[in-house]
Amino acid sequence: MKVHRELVGSLPDFRNAVITIGTFDGVHKGHQQIISQLKKEATRIGGETVIITFHPHPRKIVSSVPGDIRILNTLNEKIYLLQAAGIDHLVVIPFDHQFANQSAHEYIHQFLFHYFKPACVIIGYDHRFGKGREGDYHLLETYGKKLGFDVMEISEEVLNEVVISSTKIRQALLNHDIATANAFLGYAYSFEGIVVEGNKLGRTIGFPTANLHISSEEKLIPANGVYAVTIRLADGRFEKGMMNIGLRPTVDGKKRVIEVNIFNFNEDIYHQQIQVSVHHYLRGEVKFTGLDGLKSQLQTDAKVAADLLTQHA
Repeated sequence: MKVHRELVGSLPDFRNAVITIGTFDGVHKGHQQIISQLKKEATRIGGETVIITFHPHPRKIVSSVPGDIRILNTLNEKIYLLQAAGIDHLVVIPFDHQFANQSAHEYIHQFLFHYFKPACVIIGYDHRFGKGREGDYHLLETYGKKLGFDVMEISEEVLNEVVISSTKIRQALLNHDIATANAFLGYAYSFEGIVVEGNKLGRTIGFPTANLHISSEEKLIPANGVYAVTIRLADGRFEKGMMNIGLRPTVDGKKRVIEVNIFNFNEDIYHQQIQVSVHHYLRGEVKFTGLDGLKSQLQTDAKVAADLLTQHA
């Protein structure tokens, strides 16, 4: 997959471009149905698949509360998932107020047709574009007849699945329902972080942890609790472990932390970036009367997590 981050001077002459447009946050099962339709049409006409997406997320620009947005994928994660899905071209549009304020007619003429010369555009039945959301499927279809490209409609049934699954993924992750989130995604939800130094208390009770700093402030982090996870290290190795997200009420309870205990692992990985994939929710945070109680519970957690990860390997 070729990734294009600028419009001027960077786009090739696409061969019978079959295009769809959207944020594709999560690249979940609903999106995967749209991608399947995109690839099917491209194969039929001997064309190339092109997904147009936006960065930053449009809601960060047009929302009255832009800081409120929590995304399922960083841009790099989205690129990885779309490449794995077999897309030919991904065009990342720098989304700003100027782009958002285009009229629907400018959007079609000066953006979509000028830069992409599409053979086919696939959008949802209720897709809106242009300033004030004035453009719709029927306007695009009218221009398609004049300019020589087809317009295909994503059915209401498929589009509703996209909307519902995106909503459910976010709700599920914030309600400990990892099974639902991963079922809708089609893969285990993950995030990346840099390993930073903590207070090193975990190693004193036999459970050393990698404390993570999440670089993306927009990335959605699951609700507080203990989880069974797999870890991809910086060198590409995969390990099993468990993760705690929360305030550590037994220790200090002052700030939210993300700490990962990697099973049977004793290497120095400070300042390295690791990826954590979340597979199962184990329990909520509990305040123990002392470290002995915490240690006993962690021993139980580790056994449960290891069993679950082995069963669903």
